[in-house]
Amino acid sequence: MKIGILALQGDFHEHQNCFNKLNVETQLVKSLSEFENCDSLVIPGGESTAISKLLISTKIDKAIIEKASEGFPIWGTCAGLILISNQIIEKDPVPLKLINITTSRNFYGRQIDSFVEKIHFEDANFEAIFIRAPKIVSTERDIEVLSSTHDGTPVAVKSKNIFGTSFHPELTDDLRIHKMFVDMTKNK
Repeated sequence: MKIGILALQGDFHEHQNCFNKLNVETQLVKSLSEFENCDSLVIPGGESTAISKLLISTKIDKAIIEKASEGFPIWGTCAGLILISNQIIEKDPVPLKLINITTSRNFYGRQIDSFVEKIHFEDANFEAIFIRAPKIVSTERDIEVLSSTHDGTPVAVKSKNIFGTSFHPELTDDLRIHKMFVDMTKNK
């Protein structure tokens, strides 16, 4: 089993470090050929418009959409969540339309407005780190909300093989969410 981590821009090394701690093989994905050798894909946080433009120029976007329709597991964190959304409130970037949610970019403010909030995930608290985080504005009926903030805003969602978090699990020492994605990959 090999988990791909999109490495065009963003915090891909942090995800790789988490999977390494779980003894899971990873592949940094910068090209179509690297993507084709993976069993799942993480689209990391970073700058969503930059990542979108790079996905389009490398043609990885079309491959992601095709594989997602075949049950290939994909996890988007922060900017990655924006990209996998069905709809984005702002005009950019171009969404991949993989999961029936609407997001709003940088909803929680600028980098200086970053914060940590305890959320409930898998029967325990999780220290969620929000950095220029998107907000999940709405979800459709097929969406499973795995976790929400204190005010009820969804921050971790799943629909079949597509998973998204508006926060950065890769910046914590808690590997439960990475382990969940490993299990999604094994069980595809």
